[in-house]
Amino acid sequence: MPKPAAILKKRNVRGSRSGRPIMALLDLLGRRWALRIIWELRDDRRLTSRALRTACDEASPTIIQARLSELREAGLVELVPGDGYRLTALGKELAENVLPLHRFAERWSKRLAS
Repeated sequence: MPKPAAILKKRNVRGSRSGRPIMALLDLLGRRWALRIIWELRDDRRLTSRALRTACDEASPTIIQARLSELREAGLVELVPGDGYRLTALGKELAENVLPLHRFAERWSKRLAS
C-alpha cells in the first residue's frame, strides 16, 4: 500500500498548495461517486464493479473504475479476486467516521421536512 505522503505528492489538492492530509482526503472524497462507493461497501459488503454501478444509480463505468482505482491507490478499497471490492481496514475506519455525519443528516432532513 502506498504511503499517504506518496499519495499527497502525486495528487494536486484543489484549493490547497499545502498538501495537508485533511485537504487531500477531502479532495479524494469530494470526487464524484467516491464517497458513495465507500458508503455502499460499508458493513463488510463486497460488491463487483457492476453491482457498484447499480448501487450508484447506474453511474458511468468509466467513472466508477476511475474512483475504484483512486480508492485502491489510497488504501481504502481492495479487490478480492472472484469476490468483488471491499473496504480495507483503513476504509472501514473511514466509514465508521462517516456514520456520525449520516446520523446528523438524518436528523437534519427530518427538521427540513417539518
